[in-house]
Amino acid sequence: MTQSHPRISKAVIPAAGLGTRFLPATKATPKEMLPVVDKPAIQYVVEEAVSAGLDDVLMITGRNKRPLEDHFDRNYELESALGKKGDAERLAKVQESSDLATMHYVRQGDPKGLGHAVLCAAPHVGREPFAVLLGDDLIDPRDPLLQRMIKVQEQHGGSVIALMEVAPEQIHLYGCAAVEATGDTDVVKVTGLVEKPDPADAPSNYAVIGRYVLDPHIFDILRKTEPGRGGEIQLTDALQQLATDEKVGGPVHGVVFKGRRYDTGDRGDYLRAIVRLACEREDLGPDFRTWLRSYVAEEMQQS
Repeated sequence: MTQSHPRISKAVIPAAGLGTRFLPATKATPKEMLPVVDKPAIQYVVEEAVSAGLDDVLMITGRNKRPLEDHFDRNYELESALGKKGDAERLAKVQESSDLATMHYVRQGDPKGLGHAVLCAAPHVGREPFAVLLGDDLIDPRDPLLQRMIKVQEQHGGSVIALMEVAPEQIHLYGCAAVEATGDTDVVKVTGLVEKPDPADAPSNYAVIGRYVLDPHIFDILRKTEPGRGGEIQLTDALQQLATDEKVGGPVHGVVFKGRRYDTGDRGDYLRAIVRLACEREDLGPDFRTWLRSYVAEEMQQS
């Protein structure tokens, strides 16, 4: 018989990073507000949480992140101006972000790493399981990864992390999981985790990507977790404890994701994400693809 576990209702989105890889664009603009086609990256993430049934969203912010709060708030002056112009289409787009979810905010204060950012959510989350979504990974809405993770957590309890197979030479860029097979082809049992290992020391080529469904016992562990790689409190280190001792907070499972993922944490991948998403848009795609083919053809002739 399948065991039932508490229903997840809250999502946590860490958004306190400085965005140094995108300087100077992020000197005064949060990296989460950089547009991906015509929406800021952070809106895609909130939309994903809401699509999975999580409309209680806590954003972990820091200094200079006020535009995030403004984006998900009402803008009465702009709405009034658009209403007077009769521009119903743009008015709906402006109002969409403020109507998405019940938004909450807390400041991280000191940038002590992802583990510390998640710990900042403890007073809001309480003793309920919850989801964590990182803004650098945009998951295509046609591939319901978070919904699948929530289902796995409801079945097995404990925590669930998103995994993706990468080339062995790239594993040093990610957290890496040691795994065992289960009865489901897309679900594995996680037996260990290591943050950004050398390829020769990596237990697998399963990389941790930015989606987590966590048991609240993670907070107890994070409070005692010492700074690890990079001098930061690593969420991976806390998950390692859960994976090796199920008595603490249940097992750790991984959902192996093979769908469409857009990495906006790197400048090159950010540009590729924009191109891919623009090509797939009904309103932009046909003309943009025609231009792109022409541009590529011209470049190939000149090279």
